[in-house]
Amino acid sequence: YKRQALHTERQRLEPILMAADLTIDTSGLTIHQLRSTIRERLIEGEALGMTVQILSFGFKRGLPVDADFVFDLRMLPNPHWDESLRAQTGQDELVQRFLEEKPDVAQMFVMIRDFLTTWLPELTKGNRSYVTVALGCTGGQHRSVYMAEKLAKAMADQPYNLQIRHRELQDRREQNTAPG
Repeated sequence: YKRQALHTERQRLEPILMAADLTIDTSGLTIHQLRSTIRERLIEGEALGMTVQILSFGFKRGLPVDADFVFDLRMLPNPHWDESLRAQTGQDELVQRFLEEKPDVAQMFVMIRDFLTTWLPELTKGNRSYVTVALGCTGGQHRSVYMAEKLAKAMADQPYNLQIRHRELQDRREQNTAPG
């Protein structure tokens, strides 16, 4: 009965899904995270034009379900293999310095930045109100975090409501502050 009910529900809601320009997968969210997500994406974003969320993530935990663009950074040099950098993140100066010294990282940054500055305005013309740009590396701690931060800085002067989220770092912080 449960499968049939889900199938019927999906069929009935499909026209709404097709008309939506934003969907939120709530299966992994607490009620507080859902409220925050709705506030960020709908209320705050509405006043500022199109919202662009730059999301770092780790492929080992799967692709983000709501990503519009996914960039795979796993071919870039990995700070994880340097023992002194392993516990740090892409927000730390030593990891940033390590990655900034690599020509492949600089080339990837330029290509992603140019792609976004070319195509995001076209999405705005199409009345899109929200776009998620996902940047992934293996663990979501070094390369993707670094690239997300760098892109957010480079796009700060663009006419978008920019949001940055580090899925794996956020999840780790929430686990460390959870009671019990």
